[in-house]
Amino acid sequence: MWDFKMGQAIGAMIKTAPFIVLRIIIYVGMALAYVLAIGVGTGIGYGIGSIGDEPGSAAFWGGLVGFGIVSGVLFWAREYLLYLVKAGHIAVLVEHFDGKALPGGRGQIEHAQAVVKERFAEASVLFGVDRLIKGILRRMNRMIMRVATFLPIPGLRNLASFVNKILNVSLTYTDEIILAYNIRTRSENPWESSKDALILYAQNYKVMAKNAFFLLLFMYAISFVIFLVFLGPAIALAVVFKGPATAIGVIIALLFAWALKAALLEPLAIAALMQVYFKTIEGQVPNPEWDQKLTAASKKFREMKDKAAAHFSPGTPSADVATGG
Repeated sequence: MWDFKMGQAIGAMIKTAPFIVLRIIIYVGMALAYVLAIGVGTGIGYGIGSIGDEPGSAAFWGGLVGFGIVSGVLFWAREYLLYLVKAGHIAVLVEHFDGKALPGGRGQIEHAQAVVKERFAEASVLFGVDRLIKGILRRMNRMIMRVATFLPIPGLRNLASFVNKILNVSLTYTDEIILAYNIRTRSENPWESSKDALILYAQNYKVMAKNAFFLLLFMYAISFVIFLVFLGPAIALAVVFKGPATAIGVIIALLFAWALKAALLEPLAIAALMQVYFKTIEGQVPNPEWDQKLTAASKKFREMKDKAAAHFSPGTPSADVATGG
């Protein structure tokens, strides 16, 4: 079925415990920020609505505004979250799987950030690479799944569409495996190493997609259980406080389920996929045929190749952030 060893992935989490603690602090902190903003917004909305005839409706919209404000702040902070937390954790996971000794405590976090800065001088470079990788992987999924939609088998088109949607969601973890390759190879050209990593991924697409699919099912099953655990207090809140408290309680349960998923389950999935990817590509070189296929099919892949070629060119900025297309 799957090729990863969950015991080894859990062991990697234990070895990189400082980052797990950091992730818990950050993501639970985000959930609490949402709860506070929703609570304040709901209270203000209820107070304003009490002047009129629909305090419940005004409270709901006040909570929604609070949710939107925090979402906007986090949207702008996502670049540095990727740079300082996710990429740093990937860096120490790579060193762990390569058998290197890791510092403990805060020293592990500082060491990881130094490794990331060595590979990606600025957060904008890493963020640009990550955006291109996501776009190329989505295009790769569509390209490979397109054949199935044309086969004259009843129901296969709908099945292919469903599988493609699931695989696109699984790319949340796959793009970080490409970043892991970037860090592991110690390339001075992140665009070139990302290109090679994507070609190697395409060569082994079936293996990687299969494992990503199983991990996705596992992640969402555990996340649903976590949501049900937090839903208990939310239901109790709805019983005591009628009206908008029901919807707010469910939102809070979803927020804390998301926080624990991001803090604990996502790095576990990344560690599992990292095992599979590095083992599968061992001894392989990028296949020129896949290079040609991706070049023909993806504008973002061509953009990545251009950035790789221009990386060391005099007078050409190498830290351009990826654009749409």
